[in-house]
Amino acid sequence: MSAEPLADLVPAELPAGPARRPKGEGRTGSRPALKGWPGVGPQLAERLAKIDVFGPSDLILHLPLRYEDETRLTPLADARPGVAVQCEVEVLSSEITLGGRRQLVVRARDASGEVTLRFVHFYAAQQKQMAAGACLRVFGELRPGFFGLEMIHPRVRGVEPGAPLPESLTPVYPTTAGLAQSALRKLVTGALRHNGLRDELPDGLRQRLHLPSLPDALRTLHAPPPSMAIADIEDRGHPAWQRIKLDELLAQQISLRRAYAARRAKNAPSLPPHDTLTRALLGQLPFALTGAQARTFGEIARDLASAHPMQRLLQGDVGSGKTCVAALAMLQAAENGRQAVLMAPTEILAEQHYRKLAAWLAPLGLEVAWLSGSRRKKEREATLARLASAEILLAVGTHALIEDPVSLPLLALAVVDEQHRFGVRQRLALREKGQAGESPHMLMMSATPIPRTLAMSYYADLDVSVLDELPPGRTPIVTKLIKDERRDEVILRVRQACLEGRQAYWVCPLIEESEALQLKTAEECYEMLSAALPELRVGLVHGRLKNDEKSATMAAFIGNEVQVLVATTVIEVGVDVPNASLMVIEHAERFGLAQLHQLRGRVGRGVHESVCILLFAQPLSQTGRERLKAIYEHTDGFVIAREDLRIRGPGEFIGARQSGVPLLRYADLEEDAVLVDIARGLAEEILRDAPQVADAITARWFGGRASLLKA
Repeated sequence: MSAEPLADLVPAELPAGPARRPKGEGRTGSRPALKGWPGVGPQLAERLAKIDVFGPSDLILHLPLRYEDETRLTPLADARPGVAVQCEVEVLSSEITLGGRRQLVVRARDASGEVTLRFVHFYAAQQKQMAAGACLRVFGELRPGFFGLEMIHPRVRGVEPGAPLPESLTPVYPTTAGLAQSALRKLVTGALRHNGLRDELPDGLRQRLHLPSLPDALRTLHAPPPSMAIADIEDRGHPAWQRIKLDELLAQQISLRRAYAARRAKNAPSLPPHDTLTRALLGQLPFALTGAQARTFGEIARDLASAHPMQRLLQGDVGSGKTCVAALAMLQAAENGRQAVLMAPTEILAEQHYRKLAAWLAPLGLEVAWLSGSRRKKEREATLARLASAEILLAVGTHALIEDPVSLPLLALAVVDEQHRFGVRQRLALREKGQAGESPHMLMMSATPIPRTLAMSYYADLDVSVLDELPPGRTPIVTKLIKDERRDEVILRVRQACLEGRQAYWVCPLIEESEALQLKTAEECYEMLSAALPELRVGLVHGRLKNDEKSATMAAFIGNEVQVLVATTVIEVGVDVPNASLMVIEHAERFGLAQLHQLRGRVGRGVHESVCILLFAQPLSQTGRERLKAIYEHTDGFVIAREDLRIRGPGEFIGARQSGVPLLRYADLEEDAVLVDIARGLAEEILRDAPQVADAITARWFGGRASLLKA
């Protein structure tokens, strides 16, 4: 395989990224824990499984968190306080003291001075190891004590005087309870010795990238030479780290492209545009499509006309008009006599979609079915029968849509809103509602804009449409940060706005008292505001209310019968009340950045100036401070998404545990954007020219877990 076609993808030299620790999470998906393998029994295999190690190849890719230098000895007199060093000492005395707290106290010396070693937790064998006259190598930080220099709980090893020193820096690995660093190092060393690794990348490409081979990179990272400074090897911009990250990104890109190709190979109903129902809807809407809406619907319409299943992500900021685009796509299915469904994660959001679609489509003579767990049995059964006979072509619902009794014989399009909230199996269940041998087209929608690097890496198997334009008439939202102690002023602001005819949301993060978090509950807020605002009607909505109670309260709020709505995050998405111009968020520092942006987007939908007040309690954590600063300074959802990605990391940002996408352990999508680009191009070339190489790379990193991408 020649490296020449990649020349345009590869820069002359890769930039060195800043140092970064690996993600704390293991990889997505599961492989059954093995009974063991040569040198590893069942009990040890169970412990290794906890750190996502299931065999020798996983051990080789289990890379160190940091390093310690045991290749040299430091005289006690030369050691600096607070800096970890290794010293060789002779034990002068060893005793257990009982004053205040039971301790093992060991006095020792070398040619330059003396030190006291203190152990609060110790075993009899350790006491025996540190008997008077013993020669020890101790590793730890020296600090001044009452009787001179001390080391608290140093790492201790008994040696013969003048024993040889290690020839490489000592790696410190991520581990778990019951799995000592020494045991892990021995296992990794054995795996490296007995399990050779091939490097599938062409020599010409590696040379152009100034990267070592994969075996050389792994040997460097597991056993750096003593001549290498610890800071240099811990820097994730080091060529060895860059080589590992490129290999990991390549495995991910190959998996995603294969998943995309597998979908393209399936059959789907072809839904050519007839422009009857879609044109009729556009003619009666009180607004014109934005340029972005027209463009994205054009992309979706072309996909729907294809005989291969569409797999498209429609992303757009709060209020960018995704529901309208989804409605047009569903009508294109109906024009062809086929069924389309829209599934949303919460009853409130699903009902909002249902009401909007029903109002838009009733004048066209189309009925929209409503399916949720809260519907009465008779109504539900009647709706199910009409869907099963294809008397109704369009349906909106919650998870109820994917339950077994729901039959959709002519299903051609499935729209999933807030797709990251659904798990892999749930999305598969919706797809399987289609006819045998046919896959319905899938349109996933997300109001959380996805940064380009994240889309390239985690959504490389999808086609992505972006609504990057807000409809005209959306009023700017003013964001204010206010300390919790000024709550009375905020209540006065709410009273004034509501007496002038507007409405307000008051959002709380919990519905039950939690002393540990010291958060105001929704019930407390409701009672407090009802007492403070007797001239106004206050409503309450939270996740534990019965669905009919929630619906009644929301309907009253929409009709301005309720002026102040106290709610948990059930109103985060989908709620559209143009007269609501004030949003108060309690303990804003406790919310995620995406949540804050979504909540803020519930106002600014009418003609009045809108304000979002973020009440926060002190002291603020560093993360809380970063979130509030980002939401205060930015209103662009894509900018906020980049900040959210930086603060949270990609796994949490996209809900990768639910998405089925293998998490990256070492590569960072922002810092390693150049590598992402290279991996994308290289993945396509390898899949075209050397599929067996693609097999080897994905097996190395993901084993059987790449199959999770099928959803």
